[in-house]
Order: sequence, then structure tokens, then C-alpha cells
Amino acid sequence: MNIEIKDVSETRKSLVVTLDQAEVAAEHKAVVGEISKQARLPGFRPGKAPAAMIIKRYSKEISEEFKQKVMSKAYRGGLEQSKLEALNITDVQEGTIAVDQPATITITLDVRPTFTLPDYSNLATEIQSIESSDSEVEKVIEGMRSERADFKVAERAAAKADYVKLAYEGTIDGKSILEIVADKQIYAKVPQTWEEVEGENEGLIPGLGKQLSGLSKGDKKDITISFPAEFAAVPALAGKTAVYAVEILEIRERVLPPMDEAFFKANQSDSLDSLKVNVRNNLKGRKEYENRQAQRRQVSEALNAKVEFAIPESLVESETQSVLRQFIEENMRRGVPAEQFEKDKAALHQSASVAARTRVKTQLLLAKIAEHEKITVNERDIDTFIYRESMMSQQKPEKLVKELTKDREKLRSIQQSIIFDKALDLLVSKATVTTAPAKA
Repeated sequence: MNIEIKDVSETRKSLVVTLDQAEVAAEHKAVVGEISKQARLPGFRPGKAPAAMIIKRYSKEISEEFKQKVMSKAYRGGLEQSKLEALNITDVQEGTIAVDQPATITITLDVRPTFTLPDYSNLATEIQSIESSDSEVEKVIEGMRSERADFKVAERAAAKADYVKLAYEGTIDGKSILEIVADKQIYAKVPQTWEEVEGENEGLIPGLGKQLSGLSKGDKKDITISFPAEFAAVPALAGKTAVYAVEILEIRERVLPPMDEAFFKANQSDSLDSLKVNVRNNLKGRKEYENRQAQRRQVSEALNAKVEFAIPESLVESETQSVLRQFIEENMRRGVPAEQFEKDKAALHQSASVAARTRVKTQLLLAKIAEHEKITVNERDIDTFIYRESMMSQQKPEKLVKELTKDREKLRSIQQSIIFDKALDLLVSKATVTTAPAKA
């Protein structure tokens, strides 16, 4: 076997592997021998039929298996002799593979980049205070009450936090919005719907709820709405100004439940003081989690800034597709139409590619740190993953274990993800920590 390595780029190599005729012939003989053991030919016991008859009878099967054997031998032997750390095969040129002549296989592959790990101790991180003010606790409790609120008909003008039943019909420059977005009738004309008055969360039609205060049942009013320049939900309305003819059908007042024994019991408490303690502890846990996530992000960014090296393009493209899929799935759940993604295809791919390159760089750094620190995946790590996944997906752990046993590639991906997490946790444990000043 002869090996030649050609540089395509810093992280892409062409591995030219030549097997001499004797090596090629040996692979062919081995394939014929394997098929002969299983072949069933009249008049011969398995494994006893002449090779010539086997070759004639199973020529297609032998040819396909023979080529695979030669290419596999070239790949394995080429990597072993070249000592290249292959990440992905990007192309294979098999040339001519025949039993009576040498074979040259050209394998183009991306390899792990070589770089020196920077010092990853004492990376700077900043966290927020985990203490909660009385106003934060009170806001959470008010939110808990709002979740259990009742809504009673109010015979008065609408006020903040009320819910209003209304009908509306929208036009743009005197033209019905139905003619502009026929498939999105809810943005054009509805006989009745509900809208919160001056709510914290934006309603379906941006700004509509903020203009309902002071209106009473039976009132009619033309309300002007300016859609944002980037209105992903209905791109045809982006940047346009519409007039909605609104009629108020009913007003309901939000009535919060009293903070009594029933309310405390429903929230796993026995008094207001007990409820405040629970809320404060929950806020502390949430802030600790947010701080941890912020630190993981900060150490990743700091580590990336410390070193530059070439990134294998096949890894970037694979990660780009992953980023795009995640982005599209999330936005489709929010109602963004599929045609919008096609329209913004080039910009989306460029944005995803930038994010993917950063992710891949981080993963390569974490993999090298894990190797340097001898970080491994143990049985307990897999058990923890399976338990967490079963809780989130509502599947039995046994089913997940069975799936992973069948899908070795998925198991390998999970193991890699666990190693990355452990390496990030290690960086956080070595980081310096400062607490940001409390916000006024």
C-alpha cells in the first residue's frame, strides 16, 4: 500500500491510496470465499463449489462487495499510515477497481485542525445577584393570582387589565385587508374576539389593546394601527398603516382571588409568609440557573476569543443546516409562513453559517479540553440523560434505551454532547466570578 497526502486547505486533505495488484486480488479472493460459504449450488455442499462457478453465478454481488472491501481497506489503511484525524469524508474517487491490476482510491476528507490550547483558567464571568426584592416576590404572587382570576361582566368603560369582546374590520388605504391577506382573515375581519386592555403582552394586532381604554359596550371607533417594519407573522402587512373599525361587544373585569386559605393551599403554602418564602426560593433557583447559563455562554465567548484556527467546512455546513432547521421550526410554530423563509433564504443561510462557525469552533475547543483533562462519559451520565429525556418526552426510559441501542450514531452524538457539557462545567468551575451591581 502506498500513501500520498495532498493539501486542499488547512483542514481538508486528499488521501491518495494505491493498493498493489496482489492486495487487490487478495480482497477479491476473500469476498469469493465468504460468498462461497453461503452459496447454495445444485450438486455441491456449501463452501465446496468451484470458485469459477461462484464467480459466474454471483458476479453482481461479488463485484459490489469487492469494490466496498477494496475501498474500505484503502480508507482504513490510509488513515492508519497517514495518522490523519479524519472528521468527515467529503468525496471519494474510486478509479478503476479490477482483480488483475493495482487500485488507486482518492479520498478527500476534513481533518481535525491543529492548534495550541490557550490558558482556560480564570476566564472572567459576571453573574446577577440571586437575592430577590420584596417587589419581585409581590409581582410573582400577583401573577399567581392573575392565573386564577375570574372575569365578570362590567357595566362601565374599559380600563387597564380588563378583557374586551370586540368585532373589527381592517382596511389599508380604503381597501379591505381581506383582499391583501385572504388566508389570514383574523388580521382582517372577525365578528368577535377578546383583547386585553393595555396588557403587558402584545396582542395579535400590535397596539390594538393599548387603544381600547375608555370605550364602553356598544361604542364604535376607528383605530389606526402601524405594523412594524419587520412583521414576520404576516409579511404582507409589514410597515403598513391600517385602520380598524372596532365595535365593543362586552367588557369583563379581572377579579383576583382573595389570598385566603384556599389560595395558599393551591400554591403549596399555608400562609402568606410561607408563600413568600416559597416564591423567594423559586426565584433564587431560577436566578442560579440563569447565572449558570450566562457563565457557560461567557466562558465559551472568552475561550473563542483567545485562539484562532481554521474550521473544517464540512462541520460548518452540517451545523448550518442544523441551525436553519431549528430556526425554521421555531418560527413556523409562531405562524411564520413557509414562503417567507424561501424569500429570505440567502440572508438566513448567511446568518446561520456565522452562528454555526462559532458553534463548531467552540465544540472543537471543548473536545480538546476534554481530551486534555481526560473527561469521559460514564454509565451514570447516560442514566441521567435518559431520565431527563424521559421526563421531557413522557416516554418510558426502557423505550429510550432500546432506541439508543439500535441507533449507535445517536448514542455517539449524545455522548459527545455530554462531554461538551462537562467541559463547559469545568471551565465555569475554573472561572473568576464577579456579581453585577443590583439594578435600581
